[in-house]
Formats: sequence, structure tokens, C-alpha cells
Amino acid sequence: MLTPASPLTPYLLALLFLALLGFMVFSAVRKDRREYRRFKRMRSTKRRQKVLRKWVRESFVNFGGAAVVVLLLSWQFVAPFRDSVEDWDFVRAGRQAFDDSGWLGPTLGIALVAAIGVGMLLGIVLARNETEVMSIGDVAALLPRNRAELKYGAALAINAGVVEELLFRLALPALIFGVTGNSIAAVVASIVIFGGLHVYQGLPGIVGATILGAIFMAIYLATGSIVVAIVVHALFDLRSLVVIPVVVFGVHKELGNGAPVVKKKTESDVDVAGATKA
Repeated sequence: MLTPASPLTPYLLALLFLALLGFMVFSAVRKDRREYRRFKRMRSTKRRQKVLRKWVRESFVNFGGAAVVVLLLSWQFVAPFRDSVEDWDFVRAGRQAFDDSGWLGPTLGIALVAAIGVGMLLGIVLARNETEVMSIGDVAALLPRNRAELKYGAALAINAGVVEELLFRLALPALIFGVTGNSIAAVVASIVIFGGLHVYQGLPGIVGATILGAIFMAIYLATGSIVVAIVVHALFDLRSLVVIPVVVFGVHKELGNGAPVVKKKTESDVDVAGATKA
């Protein structure tokens, strides 16, 4: 752990940030796009499972490992970063309004979360009677096609929720804040980097991931708990990679011979904006 008082700390953290950013950009632009293009052409369940296992393992090691290293070196900046965010005028005003609202604020918050959850579930159920469901980004290939692939959809979703939130909402903002001393730069940069790493999904996927990253960041900053952000992220990806394939396409009924389950509706018709292999 580096000492904030040391004049060398910002420079050492800057080197760490540049090394991490270079690795992530290289992987996203060269490796991820190439592997995803090959993956989309695969028809064999066994071959798809092998690649999905590889992606889960690499994401856990690369993103999870990066989060651990960054947090070990910049943990002392996590609290100052959050304190700086608390000093933003609109954040201070919002918290004051919430505190002054008494029981009304928490009640409205719970009602809003419940309404969003019910709305998402209702949309999934209604989609069973539709021939087309809007999709954002080139992510249809990630959808499990049968029961044998469902566990990998769940693994991708849970892994993404844990390691991506630890890295992009907790570790990376603290690292950038340690370099710049600017909480706005830390928030914006971490959101933009998170969105940009979804380049394999195309421009719509980058935009969608950036918006989701901003939402997850807002959840973390509003609640003060990275655990809440992890749970929300994991649930959102489980919706895309498990619930929709099961409820809309019934992939759990296909044992895993590699043949597509869907006849009238195609996997590309599904709204899976939050699906990610990273």
C-alpha cells in the first residue's frame, strides 16, 4: 500500500494505471474481438462450453487479479474518493433532501426499485408471445442455447457482477483519484473505460455498457456499498444470460446436442443489453 503523503505515490499509481489500461485496451481491441468473431461461428456445444469456461477463468484471473492488486496499492484512496463525491453540490443537496424527507424518501426508493424489478420480469414474461424483442449490441451469441450451456451463462453473469464491480466501481476510481485527486475524473474515466471494453459488441454495445456502468456507479455511490452494486450487476446479467433464455426460448428443454432450440424466434431478437463475457 502506497502512502498518500509520499510525493512519488501519484507517479507510481499513474504507471500502474497506464499499464492496466494498456493491457485492457489491447485485450479488448485485439483478443476479445477476434475470439468473439470465432465464437459466433461455433455450432458445437462442446466447443462453445470450452470457450465459455476459458472466458470465465480469464475474467476471474485478469479482472479479479487486477482489482486485488489495485486495491492493495490504492486502498487508502477509497475513502477520500467517496468523501470527495459527497462534497459535490447535487450529491450534498440530494442527501439533505433525503434526510429531511423522513419516511417518505426510503419508501419512494423501495417503491422505485420494486417497480423496476416487476417491470423487467413482466417484460420477460410478455416477450414469450412476441416474435421480436429489442436487442442492444452484438451479444446474441452469448445466449445459452441449451441446458448444458445454462450453467456457463450463470457463471459469466455472477463472475462479471463480482470482478467488474470490484475493479471498475471500487478499485479503478480509487486508483484514478490517487493519480489526479479529482473525483469527477475518477468517475467519468472508470465509466468510459468500462463501456469501451465492450467493443466486441459493436458501437450499440459500447453505448449500452457505458450507460449500465453509470447506473452501477450511481448505485455504489448512493448506497456506499460495493456489495449492493455487485448484487444488482449480477442479477441484471443473470436476467440476460439465464432468465431470458429459459423463459422466452425454453433452452432448458434442450439437453445439449448443439441444435438451436428456437424456431420462430431467434436469439438475436432478445434484449440482452447487460450480457458480458468480460
